[in-house]
Amino acid sequence: MKIFASTLLLLAALPGAPALAQTACQPGTYAAPDGDFVVLVVSPAVAAPALRYQFRDGRRGATSEAGAPLACGGAQVTVKGEAWSPIAFRETPARFDSAGTQMNGMLIEPPGNDAKRPLVVMVHGSERTSPIGGLYGYAMAAQGISVFVYDKRGTGGSEGEYTQNFELLAADAAKALDTARGLAAGRHGRVGFFGGSQGGWVAPLAATRTKADFVAVGFGLVASPIEEDREQMVSEVRAAGLGKDAEALVTRLSAATAGLLLSDFHTGYDALDAVRRDMADKPWAAKIEGEYSGAIARMPNDELRRIGRARFDNLELIWDYDAVAALRKLDTPLLWVLAGEDREAPIETTRAALRGLQAAGKPIDTYLFPGTDHGMWEYVDKADGTRDYTRLTDGYLKLLGDWIKGDVRGAYGRAEKLTPR
Repeated sequence: MKIFASTLLLLAALPGAPALAQTACQPGTYAAPDGDFVVLVVSPAVAAPALRYQFRDGRRGATSEAGAPLACGGAQVTVKGEAWSPIAFRETPARFDSAGTQMNGMLIEPPGNDAKRPLVVMVHGSERTSPIGGLYGYAMAAQGISVFVYDKRGTGGSEGEYTQNFELLAADAAKALDTARGLAAGRHGRVGFFGGSQGGWVAPLAATRTKADFVAVGFGLVASPIEEDREQMVSEVRAAGLGKDAEALVTRLSAATAGLLLSDFHTGYDALDAVRRDMADKPWAAKIEGEYSGAIARMPNDELRRIGRARFDNLELIWDYDAVAALRKLDTPLLWVLAGEDREAPIETTRAALRGLQAAGKPIDTYLFPGTDHGMWEYVDKADGTRDYTRLTDGYLKLLGDWIKGDVRGAYGRAEKLTPR
């Protein structure tokens, strides 16, 4: 999960052949008689007047694409000749205070006043875009769940400064849950968090700051940002078939850059120089990225001393954050969904940590979707080693919805439920 840039891949555009825009399409969520749904939203990734669509099974695109699997007209959407009707959500804007900062949110409730309906707070990742009016909240609400979405501090309609300090973000998430619980009083049952990507660090921590009945995480890490950097580089050299010596070198590089980060770029230069010398004759070294180590290794020491902290450490990230310690404090049921081929958040350390927590008796359900990358995207490998992302994997959204409702049953696409061993 990229620390310095937006990584909410779930909002990324899918390429498609141009076609005449379906100008009759209206934003909203449309339900089929059998419970299937499609969400239509305005998106900066799609040229107006077209809309972004998202089906429950993961198909996503723009209404302007040739071959779009829906047609719009009047107050309905037609899919394979069947009319799907709009869901009349109750939407309540909200303002709340967190640590002296005014935050902006929205409660989305399905029709009716079901006192047993689950309520979930959506905890954002590292992106700076607003989740209000986005696909994810409505895709949850379409499954009979009340959803509270809010703007991360320093983004959208929320005040304050943008930060990646997990403690402060967890405090914000806890306040969001308390706010949502009050707004939906008498119209909800169990309450909890969902966090995607960086939200996988924040949501469990927030559940230690307020009472929560569940926590769900998608493509997050049970590892520190330093460990994430190392795993990304190890994944890079493995993908290139470079062997154990290369793995050892990038592991040393990650340790060296961690020394700089943890000392505010005051110390650690001797260790970094030693790794640079050993990597100097390796043609592949110039292409190594990691989360930040590749960029640090390519900057001269005098620049790192002058501007390293401003460049790499200006968002109050807790580099050596102990994610396992936070989960040990929780006895709340936890769902963790892994992307099997995640390049941004490699799963090796996370999977082992979850297995250990399960073996220790923590109530954790772990699922893995094979052949998916960060964001639960399916993809096609290209000749140059990059990936074309095709769709959100089938079963992911339904698994989240059913688990939050306490009604997991049957198969969820290609998902594999993992057990401790």
